[in-house]
Amino acid sequence: MSSIALRQEIISTVSDFNNSGLSVGTSGNLSVRYDEHFLITPTGIAYEQLIPDDIVLCDLDGNVVAGNLKPSSEWPFHAAIYKERDDAQAIVHAHPPYATGLACTHKPIPAFNYMIAIAGGNSIRCADYATIGSQQLGQSIVEALVDRKACLMANHGIVALGDSISSAYQLAHEVENLAKQYCISLSCGEPVLINDNEMEIIIEKFQQYGKQVND
Repeated sequence: MSSIALRQEIISTVSDFNNSGLSVGTSGNLSVRYDEHFLITPTGIAYEQLIPDDIVLCDLDGNVVAGNLKPSSEWPFHAAIYKERDDAQAIVHAHPPYATGLACTHKPIPAFNYMIAIAGGNSIRCADYATIGSQQLGQSIVEALVDRKACLMANHGIVALGDSISSAYQLAHEVENLAKQYCISLSCGEPVLINDNEMEIIIEKFQQYGKQVND
């Protein structure tokens, strides 16, 4: 996909952050891998005001390759993920209410629902707290994402990876939906968790989820 098309898709997607409840105001950010670099939303600009030229092209050390604006202050963890995860083609970071509320407890979302497997494992981990924009935060997130495609961020929000912008965005919504269901479950009592053996079966099934077999 061309740089212009990716920039337009980034804007279209982040413009839906507020309408969908995934974030409020200018919070959150989105990036997509582009050759040896990545395109990322700029810092502090209202989503509805963005134009394609506002999207910043950075190298994996955070140097601006193209663009007149500063990249999101969270570029370090985007770069850290791209360095560690060849499968990550796009990254969505947001502050949805239920998932962020759970992240403030510093606890993972366990296997209360089989759909937890959509994030790649038998839980959605919570990355340790670190200062926003710090290298330490990037390392914490990378560790929480080992064998996972999404995680909570302690006292902060969520991160979701995908092989495209749309898949990362969809996963971010799935995480928030699961967080809401988990909060409801906790309010009803102690959730009964799915055992690890069953989750391994479900995780394997999810590896083929959505794939069509060619005749």
